[in-house]
This record gives sequence, C-alpha cells and structure tokens, in this order.
Amino acid sequence: MGLVGRKIERLTLDHLPQLPGRCGQCVFWELDPVRREAVRGHEAEEKAAWVSMVLREWGSCGRVAVVDGEVVGHLIWAPPVHVPGADGFATAPVSADAVILTTVHVAPEHRGGGLGRMLIQGMAKDLVRRGNGIRAVEAFGDTRGRIGHVIVPADFLLAVGFSTQRAHALHPRMRMDLRTTLSIREELEKGLETLLGAVSGKRARHPVPQRVSRGTGRATRHR
Repeated sequence: MGLVGRKIERLTLDHLPQLPGRCGQCVFWELDPVRREAVRGHEAEEKAAWVSMVLREWGSCGRVAVVDGEVVGHLIWAPPVHVPGADGFATAPVSADAVILTTVHVAPEHRGGGLGRMLIQGMAKDLVRRGNGIRAVEAFGDTRGRIGHVIVPADFLLAVGFSTQRAHALHPRMRMDLRTTLSIREELEKGLETLLGAVSGKRARHPVPQRVSRGTGRATRHR
C-alpha cells in the first residue's frame, strides 16, 4: 500500500459511527462491568457520551487512520480516572505519570501497511506537546495475540516501542516512555538534516557550467 491517500486525524464524535467493526459501540474500557450491563442496547450513545466528556474535560483522546476518505483504523487513550474498565486487570493500576492506551484497531484489509505504527506516533506527538506531567503511555497487553480483540496484542505493543512494566501470563502491563520516544524522533530528525545537508553540499560542489559570451567578456549560464 502506498502513502497516497493515507492520513492520521484527531478523533472526533463524527468519527465514531465510521469506526471499523463494532468499535463505535464498545464500552469495555469506558464503563465498569455493572454499568456496562445497565446500558446494554445503548452502547453507541454511551461511547459518544464518554468521548464527549473526555474531550471536554481533558482534551484530545484519540486518532483515526483515514485511507482515501474512509476511516479504517483508530486508537484511543485517556487518563486512568476516565478508564474504569482497567481496574479489573491483575496488573493494575497504571503508573501515576502515565495515560492508558485502551484500544488500537485497524480493519483487516488494511493491516500490515504501517497504519498501527502511524497511529501510535500520532498519539506520542500529541502527548509530548501536551506535557502536563505525562511521561509515559501504558497499556494492558494480550499475550494470546487475538487481533481485533478489545485488548491490544502484546506483540504489537512490543513492536511499536512498549516494554513490559509488570509481567503477567495473559495481560502484562506495558509501558512506552515518551521521553525516549521524543529522543528517538529528534535523532531521526537530526539524521535527516545531516543527510539533506550532505546532498546540498554535493550540489554546491557541482555548480552550473558557465560560458563566456563573445564580444562581452561576461559569463552567462547555460539554459
């Protein structure tokens, strides 16, 4: 898959009905088990209400991957206080300096093209710019590798920069340090600048040939 037509956007309420699968109706993370049972049949409304609340009280909490105008993937994160569904995990709670990455999902036909990594990078950039004492992102991984499940596969988290914070046979708590992520990004940007500088230097050492116009003695450039 080429890069043409692919972009990452901030999650808004308008995106929820467009999320692939039944993600726009899943409230596994957003509500505790008792509340989830109470709202059965009205999950989409509860999901929208949760996203609206987090956007209003805290700010940006997600990204969507758009290919040729179609939403094909997304991820959602939030402060732990807004994620009661995380409390039931054996490796809870998350660290005080972290937000929780709850969901990463890409439609099956668009997997393998780097969209998941692009979504993670978009989240990291947002949180680095935000500051507010946020030093890391943590997530509960699934060691069974169940792609498309409400819990993110641990293998994916490892592949995009997370490491194990607290081990568990099924649901390890994983962590990505934003300072390390920023440092890596800065090194990549410096490397790109060096590369571009080297290319510019080579061009400068090969100036456009000149010729002398007869009768004037002045140099002119070849066209």
